[in-house]
Amino acid sequence: MTRAQLIAQIQAKKSVLCVGLDPDMDKMPAHFPRTAEGLADFCCAIIDATAPYAVAYKPNLAFFEALGVGGWQALARVADHLRSYPHHLSIADAKRGDIGNTATKYAQGILNELGFHAITVAPYMGQDSLQPFALPGKWGIALGLTSNPGANDFQLQSMADGRPLYAHVLDAYRAWMSPEQWMVVVGATRPEGLAAVRTQLPEHFFLVPGVGAQGGTVEDVMKAGAISGEVGLLINSSRGILYASSGEDFAEAAAAEAERLVEEMKSHWPA
Repeated sequence: MTRAQLIAQIQAKKSVLCVGLDPDMDKMPAHFPRTAEGLADFCCAIIDATAPYAVAYKPNLAFFEALGVGGWQALARVADHLRSYPHHLSIADAKRGDIGNTATKYAQGILNELGFHAITVAPYMGQDSLQPFALPGKWGIALGLTSNPGANDFQLQSMADGRPLYAHVLDAYRAWMSPEQWMVVVGATRPEGLAAVRTQLPEHFFLVPGVGAQGGTVEDVMKAGAISGEVGLLINSSRGILYASSGEDFAEAAAAEAERLVEEMKSHWPA
């Protein structure tokens, strides 16, 4: 999926909603079997229910990998189901971060074999840990400024010039990463940080987790990070949509929550 195609979907729907698929068996509606197959059924039902409102989906690979072979089979089913929605960006939330042949194999397996449009990656090992994911027609999504408490351990530490470490990483991103093929993860719970990242990277799309259960708001994200005309954001919601209801009306409840979020996005849409 190209940047132009993604922007076209965003503008057609007036939505920047990314639905995070972090399926927890303990929280799934009771009528789903507590098996890898039941987990895949749940994810596919969520996709079908929210597709009119979402522009992207983001399965978190850890929730599938935790189930062993069955979990990988479930992930393959979900990836295959996402291919029936080709106009929705599919993101593998994998946060891979290795170099050389290892990174190349990660890219081949997740982007080519499973068919995801995009993958999240960690930059700690440098440019050669990122470059293998820049495959034709695919996206890399690199960690930028995250919203977890541990961001204080490294990302927000001041360097010799007084700027935080993450700002130096963003300088490198600007040099290394085309906005036609790379996005950056920026947490929703630090709106002032989001605004600062937007100043450094005025053209890149941001994948923004942390709205809802983690405390971030759609209004803050749209005001701090949106690009006029293109928006330039994908706002992720996971738990609020997945577990909007624990009953057999879970799909209807998920759709209603997705619609509510999109209406909120529309109310803060950039001119």
